[in-house]
Amino acid sequence: MKVALVSPYDWHTPGGVNSHVAVLAEQLRERGHEARVLAPASRPVADPEVITLGWPLPVHASGSVVRISLDPRLGRQVREVLQREQFDIVHCHEPLMPVLPIHVLRHSKAANPRVVNVGTFHARKDGGNRLYWSSRRVLKRWYRELDGKIAVSPPAAQYIERYFRGYYNIIPNGIDVEHWADPTLERVPELDDDLTNILYVGRAEKRKGLSYLIRAFGMVNARIPQTRLVIVGPDSRARRRYEASVRRNGQRNVVFVPAQPYDELPRYHRTADIFCSPALGHESQGYVLMEAMASGLPVVASNIDGYASVITHGVDGVLVRPKDSMALADALSALARDTRQRSNLAAAGRQRVEEYSWPRVTQQVLSYYERLLDSNRTYHDARDADNAAGPRPTSLARA
Repeated sequence: MKVALVSPYDWHTPGGVNSHVAVLAEQLRERGHEARVLAPASRPVADPEVITLGWPLPVHASGSVVRISLDPRLGRQVREVLQREQFDIVHCHEPLMPVLPIHVLRHSKAANPRVVNVGTFHARKDGGNRLYWSSRRVLKRWYRELDGKIAVSPPAAQYIERYFRGYYNIIPNGIDVEHWADPTLERVPELDDDLTNILYVGRAEKRKGLSYLIRAFGMVNARIPQTRLVIVGPDSRARRRYEASVRRNGQRNVVFVPAQPYDELPRYHRTADIFCSPALGHESQGYVLMEAMASGLPVVASNIDGYASVITHGVDGVLVRPKDSMALADALSALARDTRQRSNLAAAGRQRVEEYSWPRVTQQVLSYYERLLDSNRTYHDARDADNAAGPRPTSLARA
């Protein structure tokens, strides 16, 4: 099977979709399939299995900045690639995102009439999507080119179905459980002491709710002085404002750590005692929660749809009302005091996250590909047989 995995995002900008595409491509190759990535790139890519198409530009979307190609002239390049490669499966991630996936859907069946187009919808935005709302009549043309549709969670499916009605298979994002659960990982020395570490990993964007966590930790630390908040994430103007606010207010035991490489980040999970993600919304699944659960950490998170699709409150994690610093402080304080409850939640979370392991997710994707290919083959064989038989004679009654 020859598969094209299409990402609309700059291949050199880390993100959930690109990570998903990269690992899925690797998993498919390990199973003997050909997998090529099609994506825009802000500089050359050394990997021969990545075909770069388009120059990405920064665009504000959903409280964040995405880097996508907006060049309407991509069509010729896309057509040439599709004609040359002759893929069996074209799998577009965020298939209605401008403009690369749309060009791929536009030209895929012209390049290979028997190709199967699949789309995975990763996103969720609680307030709705202006692009989908204003352009849905135009986008439906390319939406109809999809032979199969995947959503990474029920909330993601509900979100896209507001604009494009249809059946969506739920196949979650995968996670390398062994990477996060590696027992040989060394702890971070400067954080390895008698303090209870509460870990936050992510950007300092407003929608991530970091301001509520910092406020909540002030209450936690006042109640339990032997606690520390560790904030790991990339530098940004918003993050520097949080750091300045913590210094200005004299808040103790708050540590800001630069963003860590993929291979180093699990060491911070191993050194932590509790993981917290107080996001306000726009989360389709909650990948950071899965990383923490795979690491064996008890999780405290906002009770939003994307997170509630992963965590069952009181069973494999704790969910609290969004934007409620007091509720967040109470939940964190309770876990900081109760090592047994932390252990119980961590064990249940570790078991739950196995459902998202990459081998399991890859097999779900492959099984879906095979079902679609079988259906497509049956359709084309029947059509070819009808064409070979020639036109049916007109009956006398109809004449």
